[in-house]
Amino acid sequence: MVLSNAYAQGFLSGTLYQGYLKNGCTPLLNCYACPAAVLSCPIGTIQHFMVIRSVPFYTFGILSAVGALVGRMTCGTLCPFGALQDLLYKFRSWKISIPHGVRFLRYAVLVVLVFAIPFFTGEHWFSKLCPAGTLEAGLPWVAMDAGVRALVGSMFWVKVALLLLFISLSTMAKRPFCRAACPLGAILSLFNRASFLQLAWNPDTCTRCGKCRRICPVDIRPDRKQADPECLRCFDCAMCPSLKAVTVFHERPFAPAGVAETATVLGESK
Repeated sequence: MVLSNAYAQGFLSGTLYQGYLKNGCTPLLNCYACPAAVLSCPIGTIQHFMVIRSVPFYTFGILSAVGALVGRMTCGTLCPFGALQDLLYKFRSWKISIPHGVRFLRYAVLVVLVFAIPFFTGEHWFSKLCPAGTLEAGLPWVAMDAGVRALVGSMFWVKVALLLLFISLSTMAKRPFCRAACPLGAILSLFNRASFLQLAWNPDTCTRCGKCRRICPVDIRPDRKQADPECLRCFDCAMCPSLKAVTVFHERPFAPAGVAETATVLGESK
């Protein structure tokens, strides 16, 4: 959160950072309009290019490079809104499981709200509704700028309601926004199967204790499908109590997972 929003002066001066770094986009869902944001949001950038009916080659290049190297690792290790959901799930509350098929909703969000509607209407509709944007930009600006408060209307309360919905769901289910609505996660998940960094499962040392699924922030089984599009590459499961039952490694794309001859294990001393 601090690295993505290091322009603290924005909260003091009430101005957005417009320096050189804002020309680049972060591989995280971090709102461009946050008073402290130093980089642009890739989803907001894509919407802008849809509105002007052009192709965001630079943004696609950054996301493709990140996805090809580490898959969804930025979702699992760096995303501020993902970290918030992880923290909220630690609260004691009634817990529920999200059906695996819900993941297809985020592809619908990507196609409809990020590509189609901005292209045909000229409006950045995902940014209008994004709960991360409401938390990082909408609420701070309303709190510190009287001019913005005067513009508050029904759409703002819709945004707040969506934010409260995902905050409430996050106390009961693991990362509901990431799994059901995040268009950036939808883009990066396309690279999970072929990314340079992968997970490997060793059936010879696995005791089938189920701990890997219990600690997984998206509730998947790394011992069944290591290249699952849902996998955030957080590597919590790599701390498996069984000796090297789940390991982090890199391999050539599409090589059989778990074949030691084709993989170089990272952190082998652990």
